[in-house]
Amino acid sequence: MRPWASVVEVPTTEGLVWFKACERQQAFEARLTAQLASRWPALLPRVLAHDDARGWLLLADAGRRVGDLGNPPELWERVLPRYAELQMGERDFVEDHLAHGVLDLRVERLPWGFTALLSRDLPLEPHERDMLRRFEPRFAELCAALAAESPGNSIQHDDLHVNAVFVRETRAGDELRVLDWGDASIGHPFFSPYVTFRFLERVNGLEPGDPWFARLRDAYLEPWGRGLVPAFERALRIAAFSHVIAWLRHRDPLNKEQRAAFDEEYAVILRRAIARIPDPAR
Repeated sequence: MRPWASVVEVPTTEGLVWFKACERQQAFEARLTAQLASRWPALLPRVLAHDDARGWLLLADAGRRVGDLGNPPELWERVLPRYAELQMGERDFVEDHLAHGVLDLRVERLPWGFTALLSRDLPLEPHERDMLRRFEPRFAELCAALAAESPGNSIQHDDLHVNAVFVRETRAGDELRVLDWGDASIGHPFFSPYVTFRFLERVNGLEPGDPWFARLRDAYLEPWGRGLVPAFERALRIAAFSHVIAWLRHRDPLNKEQRAAFDEEYAVILRRAIARIPDPAR
């Protein structure tokens, strides 16, 4: 149980099912998951039932988390192109997702989000907060440049890591499915691998220059077309800040005790974002 959702394992005569109750800040997840599953049934869990008003989901068991298997990059090489295809198709449903509560983090809105971030009492040292304030004008410029070369806004999972992708063995081969869409937003699609890469560093110990990152980048970009590597790298820099801004929806409603625990990890991702500030803005 977490402040933003509760998950319960339910044994049945036909196997395990999973019940998820989402709190207000991610109540959209029930409808979003059902909608995505209807259009991308090979990549989403099987939705047995959902109550959009309550934010309730009942899902068929999807197997084992990739984290339980050691988070192998080889599995991500298979998942990322299929996830990219989903994003490409979901560009047609952006307005529908926004109308049903998915967080709006389109690149053109991120400067506003950055200003909102600076208004919070962040778990940083004073000199780190100063670095963020100095970076604000440059951040707006980078967002404008990124928006101009965007392939179009789409759904952005924003939590695509070891606990979000599941593997189930079948006679026809392994099934790979993406779950836990409660952190999703509408934004630049290339932001998604930022979290995937962060966990490959954290869990697998991959160094930033490891060849796997280029290999996974290329696998993800393949459905999008050629010549997008520079745009992808620029997107990852902004993704670090979009991720920090997105977490405010979970942090803001917390009480003092909950926020202290939350800030242990929040400070980590804040500092990872600060590390991506270009040197002239430091």
